Amino acid sequence: MQGTKIREKIISIERRERRKRRHRAIRERLNIRGTSERPRLVVFRSHKHIYAQIVIDSPVGPCRVITSASSLSPEVRNRVKEENIKTKTNIARLVGILIAKRSIEKGYKTIVFDRGGYKYHGRVKALAEGAREGGLKF
Repeated sequence: MQGTKIREKIISIERRERRKRRHRAIRERLNIRGTSERPRLVVFRSHKHIYAQIVIDSPVGPCRVITSASSLSPEVRNRVKEENIKTKTNIARLVGILIAKRSIEKGYKTIVFDRGGYKYHGRVKALAEGAREGGLKF
């Protein structure tokens, strides 16, 4: 009986945190738009991996993805193996460097950073710093 109450409490805390993140993302998206001059760098963070996309928002219809990178990209995975990188934060920095390289190849140097409702610390911050290190301007 006691164990189920604790489990229900944990589930409700997780549900509340997901809802807070979702609503932060919605509020943030009201102010952040990716234009053709300054596309949006979108971050998604799962428990195991991190993903980044460069997106141009159209006024009508769906947005257009210019390029993407993730911790599952072959370039990142090979570098992680070569340098024996263990922490997810360091891997996120590598993803930031890769997305910056791909974005600059496509001709986009200045972007708008969309953290996707996540707080700006940890892996999200590492990805942003890696993108700056790679040459992107926020």
